[in-house]
Amino acid sequence: MAVTMDAIAIFADARELHKQAIERLQEDDIRDAAEKAWCATLRATNALILAYTGNEPLKTPETSRTLRALSLQNHQLYALVPRFYTRQGQLHGECFYLGLCEPREDTERRIVETIDYIRDAQALAEKS
Repeated sequence: MAVTMDAIAIFADARELHKQAIERLQEDDIRDAAEKAWCATLRATNALILAYTGNEPLKTPETSRTLRALSLQNHQLYALVPRFYTRQGQLHGECFYLGLCEPREDTERRIVETIDYIRDAQALAEKS
């Protein structure tokens, strides 16, 4: 497959969500920042999957299942899997839903470093 205009638009959306996450972090709303960073991660992963398969996942379990399956076929994708699940568990589940954002420095680091995940996913999509 190849990176389509749809995938490019989804990556752009992921970058915009990350930008909003950083803004919310600067406004000291770590829970909303964490959720926006998680959504940016999810969008970037969906764009990557679209580039590789031609189909965008409709639900998060489909995204995670497809990412794992693709990582078995392409070892370069394997490094994204733990990064995806860390953001899902820590940013989305613990911080956003449960309010468990401590240690704060670690949560903030994961929010900020989400841009690296987006960049890495897009670089891998461009190799598809």
